[in-house]
Amino acid sequence: MNFPDEYHRILWWLLVATRGGNTRARIIERIHSQPGNINQISLDLRTNYRTVEHHIKVLLDNGIIRKEGQGYGCIYFLSDYYQKNYDVIIQTISDRK
Repeated sequence: MNFPDEYHRILWWLLVATRGGNTRARIIERIHSQPGNINQISLDLRTNYRTVEHHIKVLLDNGIIRKEGQGYGCIYFLSDYYQKNYDVIIQTISDRK
């Protein structure tokens, strides 16, 4: 599969090609609409805290999201690139369906 850039390739891998893509897509959509901490995100998505924590770590490690603050109360946001280019995420999510 040809990707226009590294950003598209990473998103495709995280949201389409690996298990957990659906959960990661839901987390990204939630963070885009309303940044929050892991507890808030897990409650809103009705998903286990540890599951959200795992996927948040994957998204952080791959530069999709960033965090502000430390510890339990830190807040997660989309990275600057993905905030400005959210359409890349929407296209990848729609390709998955």
